[in-house]
Amino acid sequence: MVPYNCNIRYDPSGRPLGRPPALLLFALLVLPLGQAGCLAPGDYRRQADQASERIIAEKQLEALGRHEPFAVERPSDILRRRLLVEQKLPYAGEASLGTDRLRPVAHWPEKDYPRPLPSGQDQRSIDPNGPVRLGLLDVLQIGARNSFTYQSRKEEVFRTALQLDLERDAFRNTFAGQVENLLSTDSSQDRTTSGMVQSAAAGATRRWHSGAQFSSALAVDLANLLTLGGASSLGLAADASIAVPLLRGAGEHIAAEPLTQAERDMVYALYEFERFKRTFAVDVAREYLSVLRQMDEVKNAEENYRSLIASSRRSRRLANAGRLPEIQVDQAVQNELRARNRWISAQEQFENRLDEFKTTLGLPPDSRIELDRQDLEQLRLSAGQLAAGVREGMDAQTQEPAPPADAPIILNPPSSEDAGPLELAEPVAVRLALANRLDLRVAIESVIDAQRQAVVAADALGAELTFLGAAGYGERRDIGSAGSRDARLRYDRGRYDALITLDLPLERTAERNAYRDSLLNLDGAVREVQILEDAIKLAIRDELRILLESRESLKIQTQSVLVAQKRVRSSNLFLEAGRAQIRDLLEAQEALLSAQNALTSAVINYRIAQLELQRDMGLLTVEERGLWQEFTPERLDDDPNQS
Repeated sequence: MVPYNCNIRYDPSGRPLGRPPALLLFALLVLPLGQAGCLAPGDYRRQADQASERIIAEKQLEALGRHEPFAVERPSDILRRRLLVEQKLPYAGEASLGTDRLRPVAHWPEKDYPRPLPSGQDQRSIDPNGPVRLGLLDVLQIGARNSFTYQSRKEEVFRTALQLDLERDAFRNTFAGQVENLLSTDSSQDRTTSGMVQSAAAGATRRWHSGAQFSSALAVDLANLLTLGGASSLGLAADASIAVPLLRGAGEHIAAEPLTQAERDMVYALYEFERFKRTFAVDVAREYLSVLRQMDEVKNAEENYRSLIASSRRSRRLANAGRLPEIQVDQAVQNELRARNRWISAQEQFENRLDEFKTTLGLPPDSRIELDRQDLEQLRLSAGQLAAGVREGMDAQTQEPAPPADAPIILNPPSSEDAGPLELAEPVAVRLALANRLDLRVAIESVIDAQRQAVVAADALGAELTFLGAAGYGERRDIGSAGSRDARLRYDRGRYDALITLDLPLERTAERNAYRDSLLNLDGAVREVQILEDAIKLAIRDELRILLESRESLKIQTQSVLVAQKRVRSSNLFLEAGRAQIRDLLEAQEALLSAQNALTSAVINYRIAQLELQRDMGLLTVEERGLWQEFTPERLDDDPNQS
């Protein structure tokens, strides 16, 4: 509590003279300032969170046309932490489990923060001694909650919202307050003089988009002499000032440009985050399917190894019966050894790829994770529809007589008869991409930003003409004026000032160079649009070719597997009949293994190409949980402009 001199004078009726109104003004100044200083760090943090959340929600509707939850703090029960704890994996310390498990350092500002934050999601049971089975939809959601990169990109959006809030604050009413209590003793004269000055001041400032700035202040001083009779006097002063730019720096397009750019940067941040979500989802799916492909190669290598062991045993029995030379037995044994080496190598490659996939998701590489093989089987069923006519075509070819060797050879190019639903016409796919790619939208909007910046740079070349006005009322008090009468706000005795300043554009070298640089930046922004547009067209054309190639490869490899299986069966029969050598069987088994692996690769490549095409057309929607909604060409029927 700031002390106050209670030597109050009263009129004959008992009413106080002068001092109580000043005391009231003093209290009105001090109490709000004291209350404003009572906010704890946690209150400021919550205010910042609320401001950013409001801005993000507002800009989501503006930029994306929808609103979805956005939480910058990761839950404490994410799968990464649960795996470390429940599977009893080694970790370095508390930081490995999250910020809520850290030990507070000295003078930590918030007692209960960071705090555990449950998510209510992904509460799957974890067997301490067994693996956790994950499917494609599972890993998409897990990546969105556990990936370090994903979290960093969310924090970038949040920081951009904080920066926009700061720019908006520059155009809000800003209040300031200060309380001082000065005790002074002067013994340099014959008589020592002591006194106290208690001051409280409150002020407000406002800046408008036009560039004008207004500020005002109200101050109350109480100068009280502690010696020489204890004289005291109350000071009361108010002042206001305004500055209005009339030439350089005038106008909303100049003064509010930092705010305008911050607003646009927030939209760009959401565009970039949306683009990142799509890219991240496709990358997770690609790695997931690649691990499944490696898992299938392990299975194929195991089956091939078992088959070659059986072939080696059969060759030994035939050699013991005198029906097979020893050299062919050695060939079978060598192939068996190579198959074992390939099987072991396939297992190690699978484990390495699985560990890398775990780190992509943000999970510990030593956690026990198992991927769902059914996703690969579902892909094979879907891809089998594209190759449905392969078996029938092969059966028809075996029944028809072969043409003469010298008959004309006609090569059939790939056709679009059995094309997949996403194998769109190239002009349609390119138009969709140019209309929906968010990074292209950012590049185009950046050209407008560069134009505005050139306008600002050109404005700085001109003369500066500013009007300044000020008004002041009352008087301040110090120790030397403690014997004066109490001050009053007399508006008829105010002090008024007006000033016009003109800064002629005689030296504008830096501004001239900045203006020329802004024009170069504009040209560079236009080039960025052109470069990105060509890159999008190139990517779409390339992905359509990959889809076509993958579909043809799918049919070819399906046919190759059928031929290889037939060849293995025939080699077995001929070997039993003594009409073939062991080498024929070994080569047939090797061809079957290669064909099986190639077929799996073709199935996965076609699926990845579908996802990448949707991503690069900007039509793969990814929600906050990480799940996607794929594009269906049926939507084009509702929009004639896209056909």
